[in-house]
Amino acid sequence: MITISEAALSDIKQIQNIVDITWPITYGKILSKEQLAYMLGLFYSNEALTLQYNKKEQLFYMIYEDGTNLGFIGIEHNYNRETVTKIHKIYLLPETQGKGIGKKVIDEIGKLASDNNSTALVLNVNRFNSALGFYKKIGFEIVDEVNIDIGNGYLMEDYVMEKRL
Repeated sequence: MITISEAALSDIKQIQNIVDITWPITYGKILSKEQLAYMLGLFYSNEALTLQYNKKEQLFYMIYEDGTNLGFIGIEHNYNRETVTKIHKIYLLPETQGKGIGKKVIDEIGKLASDNNSTALVLNVNRFNSALGFYKKIGFEIVDEVNIDIGNGYLMEDYVMEKRL
């Protein structure tokens, strides 16, 4: 059974461990090693995660199955002051893929979103990320294409996707 529970500040190391496993697999063929290292420092350093957690910019949740940590999510309700929940982060261990766990997690996020009066889920996905097909399969649609300057000469080349609730 999949459970999602609010993360504590003490879960930062666990979040970083998941990222250290998933990012090279997810982005290793898409981004240079230099950009990958830059982004990990920018988004997942102790300081960055502590700041995000303390400012409540995102609500972090840990994902478990029978007590085993499978991943984490970072979401924001009322994104841009709209009735939308933004999925900023969703990372599951590679061995979970293809087992329906990702869909269950999205369904759980949908419940959290509905409980907070959201009418849609939105997320950004790298235009070359293999997860794009998964998101389309479970009902997300591409609504925009963006290039986000993250500094150091790097861009995040993303699709913005939305799923109505």
